[in-house]
Amino acid sequence: MPPTSTPTHAAASVPASAPVPARCQSFLAFDFGHKRTGVASGNRLLSAATPQATIHAAGDARFTQIQARIRAWQPDALVVGVPLHPDGAPHENTRAARRFARQLEGRFGLPVFEVDERYSTTEALANGADDPDAAAACIILEQFLRSL
Repeated sequence: MPPTSTPTHAAASVPASAPVPARCQSFLAFDFGHKRTGVASGNRLLSAATPQATIHAAGDARFTQIQARIRAWQPDALVVGVPLHPDGAPHENTRAARRFARQLEGRFGLPVFEVDERYSTTEALANGADDPDAAAACIILEQFLRSL
């Protein structure tokens, strides 16, 4: 599924079908979970992602760690994997991931793009990932980068 932008502040509202601006070259991606959040970094030039250490925290502690990653990597935009049922229907974790995406945008003021992340963790586990959350974030980001 192609990336879509999350709802943004009224002054900067972007249609869901809007393309990713060319100025967005570097990205941090997140595989959101209630207890763990996988992280990957990547860029448009290489269309590749690199796993980063998974965040083992929730709430404000999670956002403190994300803030440190944003300062270190200085991405142009963020990408969040949004889980859906196999038929594409949303579920409770869909709502949680989208809420997380809105929180990222509100806290850090960066564009946030959503990617359908069905089966990313399953794929990461099938590939023997040592850190399946970070590997899933890589899969999410590489899927996003291929769609650009």
